[in-house]
Amino acid sequence: MIKFLAKRIASSVLVLIVVTFLLYVLTDLAIDPLQELRTSTSPNKEADMAARTQQLHLDVPSPLRYLWWLGGVGGCFIGRCNLGSSWKTHQTVLDMLPGAVGTSLKLVFAATIVAILIGVVVGLISALRQYTTFDYVITFVTFLMYSLPVFWVAVLLKQYGSISFNNYLQHPRPNWPLIIVISIAAGLFWMGAMAGSLRRRLINLAAATVITFAALTYVFTSGWLQHPGLGLVGSLVIALGAAVLVTHLSTGLNNRRSLYAALTTAVVMGGAVYYGMQWFYHFYNPTVWLIALLTILAIAVGVGIGLAFGGPDKWQSARTAGIVALIAGVVIFIDQAMQYWAKYSKMSQISGRPIRTIGAGEPGLEGNFWIHTVDNYTHLILPSIALILISFATYTRYTRGSMLEVMNQDYIRTARAKGLSERTVIMRHAMRNALLPLAAVVPVDLMTIIGGAVMTETVFGWSGMGKMFADGLHQADIDPIMAYILIVGILSILANVVADFVYGILDPRIRVTA
Repeated sequence: MIKFLAKRIASSVLVLIVVTFLLYVLTDLAIDPLQELRTSTSPNKEADMAARTQQLHLDVPSPLRYLWWLGGVGGCFIGRCNLGSSWKTHQTVLDMLPGAVGTSLKLVFAATIVAILIGVVVGLISALRQYTTFDYVITFVTFLMYSLPVFWVAVLLKQYGSISFNNYLQHPRPNWPLIIVISIAAGLFWMGAMAGSLRRRLINLAAATVITFAALTYVFTSGWLQHPGLGLVGSLVIALGAAVLVTHLSTGLNNRRSLYAALTTAVVMGGAVYYGMQWFYHFYNPTVWLIALLTILAIAVGVGIGLAFGGPDKWQSARTAGIVALIAGVVIFIDQAMQYWAKYSKMSQISGRPIRTIGAGEPGLEGNFWIHTVDNYTHLILPSIALILISFATYTRYTRGSMLEVMNQDYIRTARAKGLSERTVIMRHAMRNALLPLAAVVPVDLMTIIGGAVMTETVFGWSGMGKMFADGLHQADIDPIMAYILIVGILSILANVVADFVYGILDPRIRVTA
């Protein structure tokens, strides 16, 4: 394994050096730092051009300048890292990177995780409903999303998701045609997603349509958009629903110990803990680290409840209850942030237009942890949706194709012939193997998110890695461009190595071959 890893890293480093060399030379040919001076009418034009040429060493061949840059990169191994500086801002690249990387992580990480979760779920359902109307619709939608230009989606979101929605919040009133269309669409989605006889599917259609219509009617007629929140009842209902769903997928509802552990966790977290956290947050202004600690504590409580109930396999109960506790904790956090929505919207910098379109945060905004959390959400909503719509299609197609291939394997037919329930066949046998191809895709996506999203960051004005790269090209600033290329290249190498290890863990045949 060590020999394989050493060979892989050595070959990857060689490829990275070749790629960075070619890109350095090509970038140097493509950009012209003297462009603005060439068209200048200043009487000192020639002197200015000579000074900039000397400053940027433009009289030195680009291969030699690449070696100077590579020497600065090599200095990182001995604590003397030098990635150059921006001649436009006179700021070193090392000073620019922390803020850019943090901004890109903030923007892309959550969108990537949500896209993976939704894409995998919809892809699995689409494969299980192959050649149905639901499958055809999902296939059409995913191909449509995959082909959408990101900048076009971003512009539409700014127009209708921010400008139009903020205008609506000034004078809210129910839009009954839209409510009816969304309710019917939701009913059709769940009718296609749920299996069963025609009668059962029609019941699902009616139930989903009525529930969606009732929920939207409440949202648009009760002033919920101006004063949102879930409350004790809403949090408890969501926690109980999560308990039933997670138990069904994890162990099956026939495992009573696991079901009781999940329901108990839902009641404890969605009821008692929810009520207690209202007082806690009232007296204490939390931090990110405190929230992380509370999340770990919530999972530990769920695991403890699961172990206490035991069952045929007590760790199944513990795992199920732990997941329910995590979901309930997230719901409590979201509800607490919602309680500050009205206060945030009325602040002078916001002026009743909370959905923001530019930047990662509102400059000069003063407030506690929750005000800044809401501010982060309002700036994240639109760019996250733009990224999710595109990435969702990729994961859906990957998952659907892999699941269809697995469902036709002999061991699936053998499992059914043994009398195993359909849930067990799908969750325990089919899905685990169907997700294997994603092991080569997900690590790469997760590792390269630091590279940012060039178009999305540019349209929404986020100063992340993508924006740094775009600004470097626009301003003919080669050092920030090369820093972007270097970091993305290194992360791509690490991602592929991680993917190899994950494949080896999930598929014993690969370990035997290696």
